[in-house]
Amino acid sequence: MNKRRWISGCTLFACLVIAALASACLGDTFISPGNVLRSLTGAGPEADAMIVQKLRLPRLLIAMLAGASLAAAGTLLQAVARNPMASPEILGITGGASAAAVAFLTYGVGVIGIRWLPVSALAGAAAAAFVLYVFAWKKGVTPFRLILIGVGMSSLMSAATTMMIVFNPRNDAGQAYTWLTGSVYGANWQHVLLLLPWTVLLLPLSMLLRRHVNISQLGDDIATSSGSRVQLTRLLQILLSVALAGSAVSVAGAIGFVGLLAPHMARKIVGADFGRVLPVSALLGALIVMLADLAGRTLFLPLDVPAGVFTAAIGAPFFIYLLYAGRNQ
Repeated sequence: MNKRRWISGCTLFACLVIAALASACLGDTFISPGNVLRSLTGAGPEADAMIVQKLRLPRLLIAMLAGASLAAAGTLLQAVARNPMASPEILGITGGASAAAVAFLTYGVGVIGIRWLPVSALAGAAAAAFVLYVFAWKKGVTPFRLILIGVGMSSLMSAATTMMIVFNPRNDAGQAYTWLTGSVYGANWQHVLLLLPWTVLLLPLSMLLRRHVNISQLGDDIATSSGSRVQLTRLLQILLSVALAGSAVSVAGAIGFVGLLAPHMARKIVGADFGRVLPVSALLGALIVMLADLAGRTLFLPLDVPAGVFTAAIGAPFFIYLLYAGRNQ
């Protein structure tokens, strides 16, 4: 079993590397794999180096980092709620970031500048999570209440976002709709440096909760009797998921269903152990968003379709399937 899991993990990592190379090669201008590799060291043709280093490399890195963060956030939330349908968008965390970002684009961008958009989105995700936690608390946070309040929070944030777009005083909803769909178009090295520390720091911190998360899956009574602080663990999981999802959404927009799809796929590959699911889910999330972005900018040239369109096209039917499969539970 362990050998099979190692083979699966190595195969997945190889697929990620191949997808990254394909993403650097393909686009309006095809660049051979050899020239891509030479461009990374500055030895290739100047035109190829400019395209790879300035345009495609930051974009694929943002896709990888955002996908990994969203997938890890979904893994944490599904563990908290003990529900396979939990994810940042279902519980309203992504909705909070979206509402704050649209409010900023509608009312604040002309006052303090577009560079504060990521901060606004991250603050919105944190605020939505705080309200969710407060309303879900009743002598502790139970998974059922968390899901129930989260669905309501998601609907409320969606309604607020739609209202702001409809009543936009500038009547310019294009930028807001593109951001809400989720796209890594226009990514640059500044965005990479903004998102990289969050992903690199928070993923290992999430792994430290492995033992407590695994025990909590057996039920609150068993986890408490084994010495695990259930409510503290849940609070830490929610905080980590908010930071991961909020940082990803603040840079790449509201790319949906990655946090729903990747954990399910990871559990099929490596089983239910949180310590194995989390890294594999992060790799799958990175691969999903990168492939979605690659499809969006190559299949419909000269149009650049947001990556969120493709993740939603896969994730929405999958969510319906989960609802149908669990109808008797």
